[in-house]
Amino acid sequence: MTAATARRDATTTAPLELFDINRLLDDDERDIAATVRKFVDTRLKPHVGDWFESATLPRELAKEFGDLGVLGMHLDGYGCAGTSAVSYGLACLELEAGDSGFRSFVSVQGSLSMFSIHRYGSEEQKNEWLPRLAAGEAIGCFGLTEPDFGSNPAGMRTRARRDGSDWILSGTKMWITNGNLADVATVWAHTDDGVRGFLVPTDTPGFTANPIHKKLSLRASVTSELVLDNVRLPASAELPHARGLGAPLSCLNEARFGIVFGALGAARDSLETTLAYTQSREVFERPLSSFQLTQEKLANMTLELGKGVLLALHLGRIKDAGAIRPEQVSLGKLNNVREALAIARECRTLLGGSGITLEYSPLRHANNLESVLTYEGTSEMHMLSIGKALTGHAAFR
Repeated sequence: MTAATARRDATTTAPLELFDINRLLDDDERDIAATVRKFVDTRLKPHVGDWFESATLPRELAKEFGDLGVLGMHLDGYGCAGTSAVSYGLACLELEAGDSGFRSFVSVQGSLSMFSIHRYGSEEQKNEWLPRLAAGEAIGCFGLTEPDFGSNPAGMRTRARRDGSDWILSGTKMWITNGNLADVATVWAHTDDGVRGFLVPTDTPGFTANPIHKKLSLRASVTSELVLDNVRLPASAELPHARGLGAPLSCLNEARFGIVFGALGAARDSLETTLAYTQSREVFERPLSSFQLTQEKLANMTLELGKGVLLALHLGRIKDAGAIRPEQVSLGKLNNVREALAIARECRTLLGGSGITLEYSPLRHANNLESVLTYEGTSEMHMLSIGKALTGHAAFR
């Protein structure tokens, strides 16, 4: 049998078709996923290699994401669509099939910046910021992580002190997505009365955002250091309903949920890219896809991708029922990011030398997933969250 004959005779099935995933979705969920996938395929994928290579993310994409309806889509009111958690997750999956930087932008805007205002802000703060953020007319960021305090945010050194009716904020935040693009930053700080959140317009005197350069990962994403040098804010800048560290941690849990779905988009795109390549690449006068070792790799990756999607959908249904727990989100993030990274790496091996170029997506996805593996909680911290749920012992304290 010649290679040409083998290709004619081959009947192929897309990886997730084996799991009949569409049967588990309703019409609205399928439509949202298809709409976002079309946008990613036509608007983003043709340029993502250039953006990754030049380490840029065009600011005008914010308005396009707003027009698409994905910014804060799972929130109610104030210009937000109020979709289900599953619909939001599927949008994250499709965005990350383009690049983790796209999903990171949308996650930070919707699940960190907007969610913090929606959950903990005053009516005045909500009306001022949420419609503009939902439309992509303004961009937000979320300042919690510090240079020496990632997994232990309780140790943050940023402080807010009273000066009459005003607040004075001083400190440094690190690894802040959208920092140099943002119009408003949600900044968390210690006060004499515990951890509090503040909305800081980025044109406030004393506020500086410094871009982080020479990244090997998430290059099509803006990552920044925030410096607050005696930033003076009015009393109205405080998020009135945020009390204690639980407030920013609840925001992080929202963002982690999007990652549970999003990472699988990177895995799916890597696998689809590799399937197409192995069907067309001839080795010893046969398609690379016709060899047993190739098929073993493809089968194993398809199995892990499908299992991850089933887990994500199950967690999404639990979240829509209002019953999800943080340790369940940890299960999803730990498994799905870990498996997505393994899939992207394995796909790169099947692409051979071609796999190290930006013509093909798997190594770009793998590089990005190295960051996704450690942000919004490292794998180690999620293991310990699960361990605490199983044993009752907090091993990280």
